[in-house]
Amino acid sequence: MLEALLTNPSVVVPLVGALVGVASSLVGTFLVLRGSSLLADAISHSVLLGIVLVYLVTGDQYSPFFIAGAAAVGLLTVFLTELLTRSGRVKADAAIGLVYPFLFAIAVVLINVFARNVHIDTDAVLLGEIGFSWLDTVSVGGVEVPNALMTLGAVTLLNALFVGLFYKELKLATFDPGLAAALGFSPVLLYYLLLGLTSVTAVTAFDAVGAVLLVAFIIVPPSAAYLLTDTLWKTLALGVGIAVASSLLGYLAAIWLNVSIGGTMAVCTGVFLVAAFLFGPRYGLVAQRAQRRRQQGENAARTLVVHLYNHESKEEAGRENSVSALRQHLRWDDAKVSQVTAVGREQGLITLGPKRERLFLTDAGRRLAREVWEPWRRE
Repeated sequence: MLEALLTNPSVVVPLVGALVGVASSLVGTFLVLRGSSLLADAISHSVLLGIVLVYLVTGDQYSPFFIAGAAAVGLLTVFLTELLTRSGRVKADAAIGLVYPFLFAIAVVLINVFARNVHIDTDAVLLGEIGFSWLDTVSVGGVEVPNALMTLGAVTLLNALFVGLFYKELKLATFDPGLAAALGFSPVLLYYLLLGLTSVTAVTAFDAVGAVLLVAFIIVPPSAAYLLTDTLWKTLALGVGIAVASSLLGYLAAIWLNVSIGGTMAVCTGVFLVAAFLFGPRYGLVAQRAQRRRQQGENAARTLVVHLYNHESKEEAGRENSVSALRQHLRWDDAKVSQVTAVGREQGLITLGPKRERLFLTDAGRRLAREVWEPWRRE
């Protein structure tokens, strides 16, 4: 039963995508919150140099030292980027654009000169082919297990343990590195450990999904989650959920449309991001537009109660505190007059006279008017 599942591409492929998504989203959340998400793209490309150098030294294209080499070059990318940034002559985004193309270009040259006939090519690294991940297996207790599930499962567990064990430290170092340093933590060390795990995740995911899908999983699910909540643990949970859902839905859509599986998974992460951007409960465009309309309504109601309060004790109150006067003095059209008076009545700020022409303030309306008119005398 188990072996049948592990040799079924309909099970293995989306599961591999989900593991990549979970591992990437866990580290990507902190990169996004730190404003360093572009470093994920830089690392995912530059670690190719570490892979190539390890191959040239060992001559083994399945060397276990690939991860160490890739992680070292990933950290080198960050170090050189920060070195250029600290010089004051290059901005952070420009420094990233200078460092990783340079390292990636060196790797491409070395591949073409020394490893042209070896399965370490730029297409495999950038694009990968997740649809074939179920074919490369290793025997575990007599059961053939896809190698991608083994390696990615281990990396996912490692990333989850790192985030779980150092959750408070990561949270503090991300939002207030100065306080973290004052309390005895090392924000720099945590940052480099986080980037080292990003490098390990990148090189582990290369064969299965390639750099493009990896970058999508590192950046897009956490970004979508960030638009949905302000709580860190919820951002982590939502990012993981979006990554898993993108993997499953992307696989089903790719099979239905007969297109690239990895590409469709990446598109699904973008769909979730667009949905969060539009319909997020707090930062979504629809919610913000509704909030602006509510604020406009509240401001109009405040204007109305101040107008009524200013005239209610004067002789002209019967003339000024009327529906027709609002059109004349406040220059509101009929639709806005009807809307604002309806809001005022719903909020218990005003009442209408017998002929629905005269407007009267309630006690709540007078309190609000006094708060607006004389805020220093708030009750």
